Amino acid sequence: MQLETYISDLLYRYDCVTVPEFGAFLTQRKSATVHDSTNAFYPPKKVLSFNEQIQNNDGLLARYIADVEKIPFEVATQNIAMRVKSLKSYLTEGETLTFENIGDLKLNNEGKIQFTPSYHLNYLTDAFGLSQFVSPSVTREEYKKEVETIEKEVPTIAITQEKRKSKSYLKYAAVAILALGLSGFGVTKYYKNIENHNQIAQEEADAQLESQIQEATFVISNPLPAVTLNVNKQIGNYHVIAGAFRLEENSDKKVEQLRALGFKARKIGTNKYGLHQVAYGSYTSREDAFNALNSIRKESNKDAWLLIKKLD
Repeated sequence: MQLETYISDLLYRYDCVTVPEFGAFLTQRKSATVHDSTNAFYPPKKVLSFNEQIQNNDGLLARYIADVEKIPFEVATQNIAMRVKSLKSYLTEGETLTFENIGDLKLNNEGKIQFTPSYHLNYLTDAFGLSQFVSPSVTREEYKKEVETIEKEVPTIAITQEKRKSKSYLKYAAVAILALGLSGFGVTKYYKNIENHNQIAQEEADAQLESQIQEATFVISNPLPAVTLNVNKQIGNYHVIAGAFRLEENSDKKVEQLRALGFKARKIGTNKYGLHQVAYGSYTSREDAFNALNSIRKESNKDAWLLIKKLD
């Protein structure tokens, strides 16, 4: 039994996965960080740890194995117990147990299990698609003295030029006001006559148009046939995720690629980080979803994962 595979699947959704009579794998959310000296950006993630004191069987791991392998719960519990017995014997002999994408386990000098986590996989689904990157440092140049000189000179020059312009404008404005006063009476009377003429012409045109509309008859001799569209809407709360993309156009390309391969791919919205999520398909049954996930991981994408979410 590949026990680490089932543990890894559950760590995406749960903060504690207990292996009965062995210990518990715990996750704790860690916020995004920036290294002060290297300017490296690290996305948010789940930090893994192991607690040997938590060994009570909560049924989570056994139920999951029973669902995936289609076996009774009791049989799954027995298989886990046999695997734990084998793991303890390896540790006693001084061997190091390597759980893929989880970490290494070995006994220390005091006979306690020492856990070294693996950093190859981020179990925080909200950060899917984010990776580490290094940003170049920002250099700044100061021009303080030059800026202070410009700030002192510009207002003085602008005020002097504005005063000269305002004096010239006042002369021309006085002449213009006098001319407008003399001609204003005649212009007002002329435009009043034009306005009355336009009003009468507009009323006649509106009356003629209304009469033509009332007399018109509209006949459609060859109506278009009704069209029926059959739309297969995907439903279900179990979504097998192919990836999450910062740019929406990249998510559109991914959907086209997956559909060309025969998947019923679609976009299922954005997560809290604004990444556009693309799903291979959505399923109403947990069993169908896990079957599809296992098949996709084996054949095309080992990084595919399952999102359980009710879409609006």
